[in-house]
Amino acid sequence: MLTTIANQLVKFPLKKRQPDLNKAQTTAAVLVILHGEDSDPQVVLTQRAFHLKSHAGEVAFPGGMWDKGDENLLHTALREANEEIGLNPHSVTPVATLPSASPKRREVSVTPFVAIGINNLELTADASETAAIFNAPLKIFMDPDQYEYFEIKSETADGDGVIRFPYLTYNNYKIWGFTLKVITDLLNSTLDAGIDLKYPQHVSK
Repeated sequence: MLTTIANQLVKFPLKKRQPDLNKAQTTAAVLVILHGEDSDPQVVLTQRAFHLKSHAGEVAFPGGMWDKGDENLLHTALREANEEIGLNPHSVTPVATLPSASPKRREVSVTPFVAIGINNLELTADASETAAIFNAPLKIFMDPDQYEYFEIKSETADGDGVIRFPYLTYNNYKIWGFTLKVITDLLNSTLDAGIDLKYPQHVSK
């Protein structure tokens, strides 16, 4: 499974992109770290610290905002992963650059980079940014019965309503939003997984 994903990632060649200088302050990069047994690969996820001002307590990939000292956005993702979870950059091989996207509730352009673990990953959470580090097996995302939906209140032109988001729970961690979409898009693109989620649904009340 991991070998197949890695082979199919040629669709998304590794590009060491530079941020648009006019939008550099709202540009970020994350690292999608895949590792483990070929038949049962895992993805490294984090739970953001609960005291953070944005997305506190949410599940995310390691990564963060571009810094003017970064050589490129891949450097951003690797630097932030080192700071947040103690990732040794030499323990992974970056292999792909996925399409940039913006989380629905924040005007930030995020570029995900896929990296394959080549050594044992010895990770330690920086408590100032990260509450927990965990591995989620990719197999759980392939099972349509794992998915549910939840609602967030939203004001629309037609009045009050809600936005309905898909999510998946693993070991009491709620995986949703940008993180879930990157994973499911990756599996659909590399394994023809056929994961069909509604992102997001606006429902009038």
